[in-house]
Amino acid sequence: MTFVQARTGLDPDRRKFDASRALKWFGRELRVAILIGIASTVLSMTIAQQPLGSTLIYTFSITICIQALIEAGRYGLAATQRKHQGDAAPAHRAWPGWAWMMPWLAFSVAVGYVCGHAIGDRLNGVHRTPFAVFHDASTWMSNFGPSFALAIGCTYFFYARGRLAVLEVRTQTALRSAAETQLKLLVSQLEPHMLFNTLANLRVLIGQDPQRAQAMLDHLNGFLRATLDASRSDTHALSAEFARIRDYLALMQVRMGPRLRGTLDLPGDLGALPVPPLLLQPLVENAIKHGLEPSIAGGDIDVSARREGQTLVLRVRDTGVGLAHAPADGARFGIQQIRERLAALYGDAAHLELTSPDDGRGGALATVRVPIA
Repeated sequence: MTFVQARTGLDPDRRKFDASRALKWFGRELRVAILIGIASTVLSMTIAQQPLGSTLIYTFSITICIQALIEAGRYGLAATQRKHQGDAAPAHRAWPGWAWMMPWLAFSVAVGYVCGHAIGDRLNGVHRTPFAVFHDASTWMSNFGPSFALAIGCTYFFYARGRLAVLEVRTQTALRSAAETQLKLLVSQLEPHMLFNTLANLRVLIGQDPQRAQAMLDHLNGFLRATLDASRSDTHALSAEFARIRDYLALMQVRMGPRLRGTLDLPGDLGALPVPPLLLQPLVENAIKHGLEPSIAGGDIDVSARREGQTLVLRVRDTGVGLAHAPADGARFGIQQIRERLAALYGDAAHLELTSPDDGRGGALATVRVPIA
């Protein structure tokens, strides 16, 4: 009594040959054959009271033969279907469909049982004709029926598991697409607010302090260029994110004057690490808008990066009015977008946390943790 499996996966004909992938596939098939062979051996010994040694030889011979036939047919039928149907065939996976597989399963069980039984006879030193198993119809049917049922059950199990894997890949792709859409939406929300305030300040400075106006233009140019680059890529270097924050703080300092004091702390060995674009600016903007601007005295804002094992820890710390005075209208668009993007890109491996520091300086602390690739 035996059986075997079929899986749904990415189309192997559309991949380049990879030895390591082939070895993994072979190892997976071998593990399945061993598990089914052991289960069949236990079942056969329970029903027929056969010796362990000979039963193992027969069940594993039959299992391997049937499994080889099913896998060969699955890939072969899928390839034939793609060849004749072209784009109409299910090219995303090596699965020809149940209409093709059901008769092939019956064929594989019948032929595999005969071939496996013949191999078992040879290994056990039993001499009889290859089709001697058909002489006893009751024995043949008692083995064929359960084997066919087991074949269908195993095939459906791996088919369903493969379908779930495909759906998971599609879900992750959709989540990443959603994260890109959120990034574009975030850029569209941030830029007008930032640009209008900067241009208003620039208009005043042009007449009063041309040198500061020129410096402000340089920072605005760098900021907008970085924003445009960020909207076109999935990731960029952490150093680029800090450069963007540097320009942003310089622009805000022109408006707030000595009320805003900012420091950036980026260790040199972390500058090349890839991070999602626009990861820190919403946090910095939130700290200024809801923390420092409501405070008459203003305050400090510190942006830092640290590595903790395989985790990148980014912190935005301000000494403003704190979370207790945060607006209750839920106007923290950037904070929510960051949380959703982190969930889409990293799942549970990344998160954003807002806390109130206990060092006596007041304000708020935003901490982002993302895995290092």
